[in-house]
Amino acid sequence: MNQTIAIGSDHAGFELKGTLVRELTELGYAPLDLGTDGEESVDYPDFAHAVARALKAGKADMGVLICGTGIGISIAANRHPEIRAALVHDALGARMCRQHNDANVIVFGGRMIGSEVARDCLDVFLNTEFEGGRHQRRVAKITPS
Repeated sequence: MNQTIAIGSDHAGFELKGTLVRELTELGYAPLDLGTDGEESVDYPDFAHAVARALKAGKADMGVLICGTGIGISIAANRHPEIRAALVHDALGARMCRQHNDANVIVFGGRMIGSEVARDCLDVFLNTEFEGGRHQRRVAKITPS
């Protein structure tokens, strides 16, 4: 497999990040942990930008982001034109954001989702292909040239 997955979180997502780093490793991926490294209060945009930079630079194939609700960190990540970050709460959302939106970053709310559901969502996200077709036209309109 050998895909590298960049992962970052703020303090509210730190515990879930650890769970998902272990899950990525068990699934055969190479996690690129971009922090944070503890539960001390930090600013979520810093980690959204770090994951976005890793994807843009080709250091990672896809990304995972986590903050308390997932809202702030997904807004920050989506400020980068090459990022399509999707906040998900269930496996259907994880599948659809890949199939229809070609999302390259999955986002979780560390205070909003249980670790088992997040692990399932991550697995679905990583194993779902973009359908293309009519969806390609729509995705192209997200970042007009």
